[in-house]
Amino acid sequence: MKPFKFKQFTIKQDRCAMKIGTDGVLLGAWTAINNNTYNILDIGAGTGIIALMLAQRSFAENIEAIELDGDAFEQCTENFENSPWGDRLFCFHAGFDEFVDEYTEEKPDESELYNLIVSNPPFYKEEVTSGDYARDSARQNTSLPFNELVEGVTKLLTKDGSFSTIIPFKEESQFLNLTRQNGLYPSRITRVKGNSTTDVKRSLLQFSFSEQKIEINELVIEKERHQYTDDYIALTKDFYLNM
Repeated sequence: MKPFKFKQFTIKQDRCAMKIGTDGVLLGAWTAINNNTYNILDIGAGTGIIALMLAQRSFAENIEAIELDGDAFEQCTENFENSPWGDRLFCFHAGFDEFVDEYTEEKPDESELYNLIVSNPPFYKEEVTSGDYARDSARQNTSLPFNELVEGVTKLLTKDGSFSTIIPFKEESQFLNLTRQNGLYPSRITRVKGNSTTDVKRSLLQFSFSEQKIEINELVIEKERHQYTDDYIALTKDFYLNM
């Protein structure tokens, strides 16, 4: 499989179960980053695409990623090292639960927590059996249930930090209830449609610990097959070669 070339970096993905997809690119491009963001965490990094996009978009000094799968971890590390931001990017080979336990064991100082946490989590509740174990595992939320993700995020996020994710639209209301129960409140919601006539498929969500007016909008990706909308081009043009 050929590497995937973006404008400022290249992704090798032949050893990763989950290949480059629209969800990861959307999250990496859409997530709001403020100028005070110095410590970023990407949960379930896969190829490292989201962390690399955030490195391109920010001046954050420290961008860390966690990846459980051994092959994906090695490839993510390679993609980081071969990028222009290798000195700011680090990947850990760990499950999220063990990472949270180890990180919080010594009661970290606020300055050691993350200003921004992102995750493109596995979200297929039903058993997915394509015959490819690694890919099925990467897609099923049994490897990282939403409640475990949200609870962990609340322990690792600075009090004025934010958490950004992308999930199926059908899971949105349940996920918003879960985050609210854990003291996280939505600040931005963008609902994503393939084209103007299709149903909403994904929800891009960004949260903080403070309740505020929610910025809600919709993003349509295509006008027709391979004809992208102005909104989608504006969001991704700094990354895709042909945008």
